Amino acid sequence: MARKAKATFFDPTVFLTTVARGRSISVYQKDDVIYSQGAPANSIFYIQDGKVKVAVTSRQGKEAVISIFKAGDFIGEGCLSSQSIRLATATAITECSLMQFEKGSMIQMLHTEPSFAELFTAYLLVRNSRVEADLVDHLFNSSEKRLARVLLLLANFGKEDRPEPILAKISQETLAEMVGTTRSRVSFFMNKFRKLGFIDYNGHLEIRSSLLNVVLHD
Repeated sequence: MARKAKATFFDPTVFLTTVARGRSISVYQKDDVIYSQGAPANSIFYIQDGKVKVAVTSRQGKEAVISIFKAGDFIGEGCLSSQSIRLATATAITECSLMQFEKGSMIQMLHTEPSFAELFTAYLLVRNSRVEADLVDHLFNSSEKRLARVLLLLANFGKEDRPEPILAKISQETLAEMVGTTRSRVSFFMNKFRKLGFIDYNGHLEIRSSLLNVVLHD
């Protein structure tokens, strides 16, 4: 009786960090555009290192920041659905290393590798929950609470024992676009948070766990 071929072990981590047909790694400097709003949507990106801003620009030229993405996140996944053009612009806000997957290559892997499909689906579910929470935040919370939540998310609050420093220099203009308020209001609340000991500036922005009190306070 012929022996069955031994199944090949698939490691999603190796897949997301090695170059092969249909996927490549590119390094972007701060302020480099990764893809532009209105451009063809034909690939998806995995952030290996660094931070990326994804923003939408209106016909009047007003920019709204959708989110800041970090290592371990995917961006541009809309191309896997019926999205034929980019609905937003992705810009590096630090030096970044990104793995780029051609649309066909990503679809093939999702169909043939269950472990990768499970990883990607889990990521999308978490992302969807975040989008819903963002919507609720904008509908019901004050700009002060929204700013506090954005800072906690940028510092990865809840994923480790304590928030980590925000090493990327996120401008107050960008924070204002994320929160949906003016730069002057962001400046006012940032100074307030600092005086209360919720945040600190020491070469980079440090977020304290006590900032959570602003979010939980009615």
